[in-house]
Parts: sequence; structure tokens; C-alpha cells
Amino acid sequence: MITVMGATGTIGRQVTRQLLAAGEQVRALGRDPERLAEAAAAGAETMAGDAGDAAFLTEAFHGAAAVHTLLPYDPTVPGYRAEQDRLGDSIVAAVGGSGVRHVVAISSVGADVPAGTGFITSLHAQERRLRRLRDAHVLVLRPGFFFENFASVAEVAARYGVYADAVAPDVPLPMIATRDIADVAARALITRDWSEFTVRELLGPRDLTHAEATGILGAAMGRPDLAYVRLPDPEMIEILVGAGFTEEAAALHIELGGALSDGTIAPREGRTASNTTPTRLDDIAGSLVPGHQRA
Repeated sequence: MITVMGATGTIGRQVTRQLLAAGEQVRALGRDPERLAEAAAAGAETMAGDAGDAAFLTEAFHGAAAVHTLLPYDPTVPGYRAEQDRLGDSIVAAVGGSGVRHVVAISSVGADVPAGTGFITSLHAQERRLRRLRDAHVLVLRPGFFFENFASVAEVAARYGVYADAVAPDVPLPMIATRDIADVAARALITRDWSEFTVRELLGPRDLTHAEATGILGAAMGRPDLAYVRLPDPEMIEILVGAGFTEEAAALHIELGGALSDGTIAPREGRTASNTTPTRLDDIAGSLVPGHQRA
């Protein structure tokens, strides 16, 4: 049995599918029972509950050969950092209380930096918690910037002919498809081929700047003139809050953009055959811009 946290999310859903396709027994976790229906129909055991409830998680992890863990990203939740701490403490308590021996944790490039990285600061804190576990083998996956992050702005970009964010346009960043993250996570959960506390970076097929990525998205939209601009911080914060971000989350987003732009957030291993993944942005750009046809 393998337990998958976040089984209704972007990565967790794909991990669940891959494990089931490989013939593994899967216990899929999520907050909403209705959203877990897909996993149940595919053959997974499902459990709905609050991931911040250590007793719930301990029960869900009990008897599992391995567990897939992550801290959910929701910039609309009040008290973002406090909520991340609550969930992180619950995960670590459940691992210790259940006796599970192998843990895969989704983190991020930049999680080695203790502060000044926006949302990634919470992942640094979680890695420190996980490192303190003595009776479990923990594999931390540190992927780069998700291609799927562009999906949330694609419609706006298509409407106004510009994509705006808080990252400098000309800084190359490792970018990756979530399906490649899920593939690595699923294989690790099955093989359990690491020991103690291990970190693996996942860097996508090549580094891209936001300007280059915007050009690829523009081609997928039939908008080859699509431009990327870095907005001034106050203007970006106003836009984010208007879109539903809390003030705290908007400030964290700006901090994240600055840390990506100035190189604070960067891979530590260098690009190798083992951390380079196959899916290109060109391969999936069409799926990130629903309603638009590739030019």
C-alpha cells in the first residue's frame, strides 16, 4: 500500500494514476470526498480529511510501505505561513506516529535557502522538520518552476496581449512539467531505492527565461506577438489582491519573484542527465491555453 497526499491536486492526481497503472494498491487522500471520486473509480482506497489533523494523517499513513507528501499551495488562505507550519507539523507527526519507513516529499529548487524566497521559505522549514525524522528514509524532490503555473495567466495574457509577473524577463530558470515530477515520484515510491535523507533536484529539459516561455505560449495561442513584462511591485500586488490573494500571499509572491530574478533561488547541483527531465514547454503549451489553437 502506498499513501498519496494531495491526490486531487496537479501532482498527486498524476502520481495516483501512475501507481495504479503499475498495479500498486493506493490510498488516496484529499479534503473533498467528491473530488476523490475519480481516484476511487480508478481503484484507489480513498480517505477524506484535514491534512492538518495529525490523527487523521497517522491513520492514513498506517500500514503504508511509502507515502507521498506535499504542502498545498493556496494563496487565498489567511495566514499562509501559519497554515503551512500547521500542515508541516502534522505530516511529520503522522510519519513518526504511523511507523512508515519511506517518504517522498515535494519541495522546490531554492528550499535550501532559509529566508527571502517567498512561498519557498515554508518548504525550507518543512525540509528541516523532515530531516529530524530518525526512523524514516526521506526523499526530497526539488523541482524547478512548473510549466503549469502559466495556465493561470494564459486567458488574461491572450485577452490583453501581454503576460505580466514579478520575475525579470531575461533570467534563465529551470522549468518543468508536473507530469515529469509525478513520474519521478511514482517510480521512487515503488522502488524505494534511497536511504536516510536524500535530495534530488528536477530541472526540466532546459532553462527558459520568462520572455522565452511567453513566446512559446504565444505561439500556442496564435499570438506570436505576446509579450512579457515585469510589473512594478506595487502594481503587481494590487493585481494579485484583486485576483483573490491575501496581502500576505501577494507579498510572498513578490519576494519569490525577486529571489528568482537575482539568483537567490537556483539549482545547487548543476544540470546533469539524472536531473534533466524530458517534457518541453512546447510539448504541452497547447494544453495550458484552453480555447486557443496552436498557430
